[in-house]
Order: sequence, then structure tokens, then C-alpha cells
Amino acid sequence: MLVTGKEILDHAHKNGYAVGAFNVVNMEMLQAVVAAAEEEKAPVFVQTTEGALSYAGVEYLSVMVKKAAESVSVPVAFHLDHGGSFDTVMKCLRNGWSSVMIDGSHFALDENIALTAKVVEAAHACGVSVEAELGRLGGVEDNISVDEKDAMYTDPEEAKRFVAESGVDYLAIAIGTAHGKYKGIPKLDFDRLDTIKKDLNMPIVLHGASGVDAESIKKAISLGINKINIDTELRCAYTDKVREILSADPDVFDLRKIIGPARENVKAKVIEKIRLFGANGKA
Repeated sequence: MLVTGKEILDHAHKNGYAVGAFNVVNMEMLQAVVAAAEEEKAPVFVQTTEGALSYAGVEYLSVMVKKAAESVSVPVAFHLDHGGSFDTVMKCLRNGWSSVMIDGSHFALDENIALTAKVVEAAHACGVSVEAELGRLGGVEDNISVDEKDAMYTDPEEAKRFVAESGVDYLAIAIGTAHGKYKGIPKLDFDRLDTIKKDLNMPIVLHGASGVDAESIKKAISLGINKINIDTELRCAYTDKVREILSADPDVFDLRKIIGPARENVKAKVIEKIRLFGANGKA
């Protein structure tokens, strides 16, 4: 069933677990995510980036995700990940997204607050909840690219002002993760996370979690992370299986025999993450 992101994350915040937020770009990945969530009785976020909107089309994604959400009994939030502009957010609001992220993290603080507040006003009028980001993650994801030297951690004092003045429902913070594949082992700033969580007392989001070790994820959840984004690991699960099948049989041409197993591989990865995050059985 389709619900707002706030409905899902308020429960996670109060009960000390994290919800998986999984990026999809096609029907098979979407099917894998909702099937895994239903099987695990877990709430879930189905996420679409601006790149996914360009690839699949806003209308196609809207119809597919809403249909998928209707087909399962668990709560599903339909989320815009890293919305880069007010116009993009408005397209999603008009087409049934139940949660949107406006990413003004590349702007100065005042500009980020002003843009986020404008989105919050529009989205809340439609009954849609809002995520924003403060601080910047390194790495690359679709059309989001931040050099390591430009990545910066979230300042706790700025976070308090940002939330108070923007009215955002949940906040993505930078504590040492990065988008894409890691070149080394990420070291998370748990003290910073602990401070921000206690100051804000609201759902906190972790981006760039693909590849972060399980113990660090568990510790982050124990300190207040309630939404964890997974994108790269799903792409790898999908493409690794495709490569395996084509390498084993270069003559195969039936797409169902190629992308069907890829879908199952993605589903297995989603189940693994749901259990790690402690969301299984929470629906």
C-alpha cells in the first residue's frame, strides 16, 4: 500500500530501526524490491533519481510504482531521490510520489534553507513528506557528482537551524559515506551522528550506504539512522547476474532467461539489507 515517507519513518524513529530505500530504474528492479518487502513483512522506500525519470519517464514510473504498491500489503513510500530543482519536485508531486527529496546541499546554507522551505510548503499542501540534505557526500550517483575534496560533514549547529527554518520531515546527513563504489574503507563519524540525532530528535537518513560494512551499519542504526539508501549494490546484483548468464551461454537471447534471474538476484540483496536494517516484521 502506498503511504507517505513520514508515516514509515516516524515509526522507525520511535522504534529504533532503519528502513531500506532502494533505487529502481526498470520494472524488474521494482518487482524485486516490493516482492522482498512483502516476503519480509517490511516497510520500504522505492526510490527514483532524476536519471531514472529521464530513462523510464515520469508517467511510466508513476504507473508502475503505484501499481506495485497497491499489489502488496506492506507500506511503500514512493520517493524522489536527489531532486535537483523545484520543477522536478513539482512533476513528481503531480504524478503521485508520496515522498520527495530536494537536494540543495551544494548551495550555501541560507539558499538551501530557502529552497527546502519552498518545497516543504508545496509538498505538505499535497500531503507529501520531504527529505533534504545538509553536508555533502563524495562520489558519483547518476547526475550527482562531488569530488572528495569538496565533500563536507554536516555541522550539528547548522542542522538545528536548517530543520527549524525549513520544516523538513527527515534529514540526510554527511558523516563519511559516499555515493558509488568505495575506493577504500569508509570511516563513519558516529559521534557527529549521535549529537545530531539527540539535537534533532527526528528521522535521520544515511546516503551512500552501499559497501559500508554490516557492523558500521548496525552501529549507525543504534545511534539513530532510520532510512538507508541502497543503489550501487542493487545495480551490481543485477549486472553481475546478467554477465554470469551471458558468459555461461553467449547464445542466449531470451530476455526472460537473462533479466529474470537478475531480478531474483536483486531481490536476494534487498532481503539481505532489510534484515540487516532490522525492518523485517515491522510492517
